Amino acid sequence: MIDFDAQMRKLRSVNGYLGSAVLNYSGETLYIDEENTGTDVGYASAIFNDSFRQVNEASLDVGFSDVSSLETKTEDGHVFLMKSAGSVAEDSNAKADIFCIFRDDGNIALAKMIINKSSKAISDELANL
Repeated sequence: MIDFDAQMRKLRSVNGYLGSAVLNYSGETLYIDEENTGTDVGYASAIFNDSFRQVNEASLDVGFSDVSSLETKTEDGHVFLMKSAGSVAEDSNAKADIFCIFRDDGNIALAKMIINKSSKAISDELANL
């Protein structure tokens, strides 16, 4: 069993953090932290994941590679989805995506560094299940 709380602890401590979700490759929610958001993070992450897939398709259509992240910056904050690199075996079922919501004054650079590490660690654990 994956301890998502332990993997997401550092992200939750970043200045400006409001909420997050961990999604598997097919977009199913594996973990949700929506306590400080006042919104349905599961629903929002599913909508964002659909948008991500459409942007990825457009990227491939113009001859670019797969999209690794999608970020929306507003006057109020940041919403982004970062895709993990998956396991060494490139098993798509072992890839974990992290969806986050941050206030506009949040430390987004630090959050992205932590997400890269956390998504890799979660993906490695998924590969071992």
